[in-house]
Amino acid sequence: MIVVDTNVLSYFFLSGEHTAPVAKVFEKDSHWIAPPLWSSEFRSVLVLYIRKRILTLEEAAGLAGHVESFMKGNEYPVVSGSVLALAKESGCSAYDCEFVALALAMDVPLVTTDKKLLNAFPATALSPRAFLA
Repeated sequence: MIVVDTNVLSYFFLSGEHTAPVAKVFEKDSHWIAPPLWSSEFRSVLVLYIRKRILTLEEAAGLAGHVESFMKGNEYPVVSGSVLALAKESGCSAYDCEFVALALAMDVPLVTTDKKLLNAFPATALSPRAFLA
C-alpha cells in the first residue's frame, strides 16, 4: 500500500512523458490510497485539459468516472490538526500536506513528483524513481 498524490494519478491516467515510470510504480504496488481531496484536484487537472482542448468535456467526464471507480474504497480521511501542523512546519500547502498526513497515519510512503514535498518530507515522500529503486 502506498499513498499517491494527484500528480501521480494524473500521470497514470493521462498519457504523457511521466506515464511510464508511474506505471512501473503501479506494477510494484497497485494498492494506491489517497485522501478524498484527490478527486477535486483531479477535476482541476481535467478542466485544464479541457481548456487546452486536449480532452473534450465528455472524455474528461468519462475519465473522471473511471478514476473515481479505480479509487473507490481507497480514500481515507485525514486529521485536520495533523495537516495544519505539517503545513505550518514545512511551508507546504494544506492540500499537499493531506497526502503526507495520510502517509504518516498509515505508515506507508507517499509517492509524488512534487519537488516541494520531496524536499520537505524526505523520510515520507518518494519520487517514483526512488520508490522503484
